[in-house]
Amino acid sequence: MITGDMLQIGLISLTIFLALLTVELKDLLHATICLCGTCITIGALFWILNAPYVSVFQLLVYAGAVIVLFMASVMLTKREEET
Repeated sequence: MITGDMLQIGLISLTIFLALLTVELKDLLHATICLCGTCITIGALFWILNAPYVSVFQLLVYAGAVIVLFMASVMLTKREEET
């Protein structure tokens, strides 16, 4: 059975892992997807900590709107061919 503490530790470790991937990945599209995952796990952590308003704000504004803007800018940017 998963307890609340185990779920928090798992979400914290997943957040740190996704944040490190966001910084270290060379492909901007994959880094943006990892940033979206980081925002979603932070929203889940706020929900577990009984802050539903902050959680919904995190999910709607950051995981929703900001990531859509990042994805649009990455997709519209012309990339050089890798050889």
